[in-house]
Amino acid sequence: MEKQSGVMALPQTMYGVQLIGHGGPDQLVWNETIPVPLPRPGEVLARVLAAGVNNTDINTRIGWYSKDVTVATAEVGDEEIDSGGWAGALPFPLIQGGDLCGEVVLLGKGVTEFKPGMRVTCPINQPNPTEDAPRRFEVLGSDLDGTFAQFCKVPARQLFDVSSSPLSDIEIGAMPCAYGTALTLLTRSRVGAQDRVLITGASGGVGLAAVQLAKLKGAKVTGMSSPAKADSVLAAGAVAVIGRDQTPTVQAFTVVIDVVGGSRFGALLEALIPGGRYATAGAIAGPIVETDLRTVYLQDLTIFGCTYQPKEVFADLISLINRGSVRPLISKTYSLRDIATAQEDFACKRYPGKLVLLP
Repeated sequence: MEKQSGVMALPQTMYGVQLIGHGGPDQLVWNETIPVPLPRPGEVLARVLAAGVNNTDINTRIGWYSKDVTVATAEVGDEEIDSGGWAGALPFPLIQGGDLCGEVVLLGKGVTEFKPGMRVTCPINQPNPTEDAPRRFEVLGSDLDGTFAQFCKVPARQLFDVSSSPLSDIEIGAMPCAYGTALTLLTRSRVGAQDRVLITGASGGVGLAAVQLAKLKGAKVTGMSSPAKADSVLAAGAVAVIGRDQTPTVQAFTVVIDVVGGSRFGALLEALIPGGRYATAGAIAGPIVETDLRTVYLQDLTIFGCTYQPKEVFADLISLINRGSVRPLISKTYSLRDIATAQEDFACKRYPGKLVLLP
């Protein structure tokens, strides 16, 4: 793509990957004739520099968010699913991708706080509250076309300037979903220097981010991970790692950060001290869980479901990004054309940390 007089010449069409229905990787279609979305008033068009791969991409593709699905992500079969997005039925064809590191190329009417050439990012869960629904949000890559394409259109109010960050485009492109989710979990559960925190899925994108951020808050962190990835968890700041199939010590932790769910749910609650806090933002091991309610009320436990992300939480993350206070572990990058391979590697948990697509 050429630049004319310092301004990028905007094409009429772009390349990208479109999800055409729920199912396997065959539902991801490469398209080189997608119309470039022109920004409306209050919106910004960004050229996508890097976009991370996340659980939500795969969950959305296979329709896992449907209440009809009751099994782990890896166990979803070929059943026909109509409403498998975060908020129900999806607008196919859909451009997925909730992580953005982008370069501003075009401004909609009324946008003055950004300039072409600025490097920007945004949250995947974009607050859009109403009087009747104060926690309403829209999901980039599910409710809105996302970042698995050459360009992405975003409301200016959701964007943040990261031009001054010492982090690379690839590092920033790996952070919005994983680190935004992790910081929301830690913020909602009020993690501080006094806490002993147990983090499940600690070698994954959200898990490693939570380990880093909890360590930054001064907490003492124990991660649950496969032994092969324990070194990555320790390097991120954990003081100990236990196997993901082990039962954690009873009443040993003040906070549990859980992004796995499944059959370990009851044991995770038992691992909390009286008055402990449990926060969840994922259930790849299974959304239907069983526990003894007496554990919850007799131990005075507090359970936090964490999806809505207040703007001030993501703003705190941006401050860390711009100071270079945290860096993600990037295990591998892929061409956007190789999205099926990237998602297969991600689903198999082949690598610790993050995998990133480069449009």
